[in-house]
Amino acid sequence: MPGVESEVPAAEPAKYDFLEEIWNRVRYPEKEDRLIASIMRMISDSLGAEASSLLLLDENTQELYFRFADGPVGRQLKKLHINRQSGIAGWIVRNGKPLIVNDAAKNKDFYESIDHATGFKTRAIIGAPLIIDENVVGVMEVLNKKDGTDFDQRDMKAIRGLACTAALALENARSKAELLNAYKGTIKALVSLADTKESSGGGHSRNVSGYVITAAKELQLPKHERQILEYAAILHDIGKLSIPDSILNKVEAPTEEEWQMIRKHPLIGYELLKGIPVINEASRLILYHHERHDGRGYPEGLVGEAIPMGARLIAVADAFDHMTTAHPYREALSRPQAFTELLRKAGTQFCPTAVRAFNSGFIKAKLLKPDNQI
Repeated sequence: MPGVESEVPAAEPAKYDFLEEIWNRVRYPEKEDRLIASIMRMISDSLGAEASSLLLLDENTQELYFRFADGPVGRQLKKLHINRQSGIAGWIVRNGKPLIVNDAAKNKDFYESIDHATGFKTRAIIGAPLIIDENVVGVMEVLNKKDGTDFDQRDMKAIRGLACTAALALENARSKAELLNAYKGTIKALVSLADTKESSGGGHSRNVSGYVITAAKELQLPKHERQILEYAAILHDIGKLSIPDSILNKVEAPTEEEWQMIRKHPLIGYELLKGIPVINEASRLILYHHERHDGRGYPEGLVGEAIPMGARLIAVADAFDHMTTAHPYREALSRPQAFTELLRKAGTQFCPTAVRAFNSGFIKAKLLKPDNQI
């Protein structure tokens, strides 16, 4: 990594192999907690230290709090706060410089109250500031080499580079979180807009999303896949924004020309969302949510296993919500009646696995009586 490799000495290259691993984690961010923990543990291990911690500055209280702390008293440290005017960590924040203290008890800035509170004995500390946009946002600290030796300039160069990497990791994770929140706002706006197109008065997209997640849990789909599926389910009809209300809300059957227009909505939804980060993976499920198990669906006429499982689940949930919702042209079916219809069409219109998962998930959630068990 530019700016990190240049500051790490060439000697003992194996000792710093973990830098590449950390950089990979920074480029492909995990959740902030896991990312910080993995970086800090690798730092502690590489420097042969007894403990490490990462403190962040609370701008409102001007206190440092332990975002991460390992070692024998890590759990206790997470409950403590330090005024930025106190301790070696406070000195690093105020001065924006790294520091080595190999005899902590003799240092005037050493905050011995933490040792008293935890029972841990700090002999030596090496720390470096975390800097984002020229502002010090926290401190990385490593304590006590296990072999009893002092921290040296080689360790200083390493921790300075690693503090830069950790700061970048934090910035990336937070930027990603901010981006996710922005996209979630966009998604909510799109869903609200799509809901206004419904003759049933809205709520269909949210119902389908809830039903799909119930079934996905029953199939034990990974969390990441469930998140994609949730986005796809809540946005599955977004392509209908291009269809006139006069067609969507007709009481009588659409003409063939109108059907052709309606059948384009999965493709329109796919084209609309495929270029948006975070939810682009969901666009493929939206594209195929009107495919049928027997190959008679649209837009591509996929058959059986060729249809993504997420799209198969959405198809079942979509149909179920339509059947159990009153429309101008027909009354709502009861849940048992709707499930009977799903069962009747399992293997033709619907994937049997998806129907079973939906059925079982509903029974476990007490949304349906066991009488309807497949």
